[in-house]
Amino acid sequence: MRAFIRNYCGDMPSRTNTAPAPASAKTSAAVAATADAALILTFAAIGRDAHQRGDVIAGVLLTAWPFLAGAAIAWLVLRLWRAPLSVWPAGVAVWIGTVALGMLLRALTGQTVVLPFVIVALLSLGIFLVGYRLILAGIHRLAGRRRRR
Repeated sequence: MRAFIRNYCGDMPSRTNTAPAPASAKTSAAVAATADAALILTFAAIGRDAHQRGDVIAGVLLTAWPFLAGAAIAWLVLRLWRAPLSVWPAGVAVWIGTVALGMLLRALTGQTVVLPFVIVALLSLGIFLVGYRLILAGIHRLAGRRRRR
């Protein structure tokens, strides 16, 4: 577990740390971006399955693309690769960017945007995109305490 944290998470900066990202930043960014995309695809797949819509792969991609684009825009505009696994600002920014821009893109392309779906997307993607970062932050904190002993 310590090796995973050291190799893939690097030093997770605090809210006040504005220093440049550690050498493992590229790896951390790749892990976080891949996890974000996988979780957004999971969200889309769960939604498609819950509503029993056919054409599984194309359907999941059709549902997911606005959210994937929203996440990518948030990553680029806010330069989230600097501290990609931090809860704040990266986790919250990618979550809100994914939902807000994803819903905007859905509306612009004629896909359904209704309040219940917005609420479900906010809750689900919040749990997914912020949740794994919270878990990693907790593991990182525990590992730090054990090293100090």
